[in-house]
Amino acid sequence: MGDLALWADGATKASITDFIARTTTEGSLDFVEPAARVAVFDNDGTLWCEKPLLIQVDFTVRRLAELAAQDPGLRERQPYRAAYEGDLHWLADAVVKHYHGDDGDVKLLAAAIASAFDGVTVEDYDRQVTEFFGKADHPTLERPYRLSGYAPMVQLLRYLESNGFVTYIASGGDRDFMRPIAQQMYGIPRERVIGSALGLTYDAAAGRNHLMYTSTMDFFDDGPEKPIRIWSRIGRRPVLAFGNSNGDLPMLTYAGTTTSPSLRLLLLHDDPEREFGYTDGAEDALHVAAQQGWTVVSMKNDWREVFPEPTS
Repeated sequence: MGDLALWADGATKASITDFIARTTTEGSLDFVEPAARVAVFDNDGTLWCEKPLLIQVDFTVRRLAELAAQDPGLRERQPYRAAYEGDLHWLADAVVKHYHGDDGDVKLLAAAIASAFDGVTVEDYDRQVTEFFGKADHPTLERPYRLSGYAPMVQLLRYLESNGFVTYIASGGDRDFMRPIAQQMYGIPRERVIGSALGLTYDAAAGRNHLMYTSTMDFFDDGPEKPIRIWSRIGRRPVLAFGNSNGDLPMLTYAGTTTSPSLRLLLLHDDPEREFGYTDGAEDALHVAAQQGWTVVSMKNDWREVFPEPTS
């Protein structure tokens, strides 16, 4: 049922297929009832490319640059200054600092993201995101963002689903940014997307009937928040979790229990020829993975291909 043809034969692929065989074979000591076969996946850097900056950050930066162009006073404040000047280093470094425990810059970025879409309806935001993915290209990979997801990961999603697993995205990225594109890129419907969320308010004044974003962040779905949001949305503990950074550690640890089966996978970006080579923001996760015997997936050695072939 299903296959992993884009995954190279070896210990990593075997750890996945063996886990699926053990948890789906009736009579096995590790058999998992179909209703409990829950798999959760981080998105940035796990399902799609996150370098040289997060795709959502690129989307938001374009809006912040517009605001800074309209209001010169904003150009002296971060992150508007970085957006206006095209300073990708500051923007990318803000995320790396967060994974090292320094949230100063990422808080500035989060606040700006929230204020940038204050008063926008959920439908209009959905439309803006859809239009963005329809035309925006990755700045260095020479391919559209919508084709910058990892083909082996999509294949893994189908493989799991063919074996009775229900797959969810559990990301630090904005839930409503991922929802419009998740079905097209991953085959995951929007109701199975868990992520950070901007504040919402309901406007029924003067006959209106809208949900609109506010200038506040409702919650940031990263680190310890991930298990909370997973339980809140699913009501089950996952048995499989896949991430790539320090922010995914609580989610990975939360998968399974000491007495129930679990598969914890960590993607290692070690392929600068086909994607990027880096471990910044993943040092703690890699250390724990080595200590706990988790499966580290080498992009260079375990994937026959990285990205999907362009379509006409």
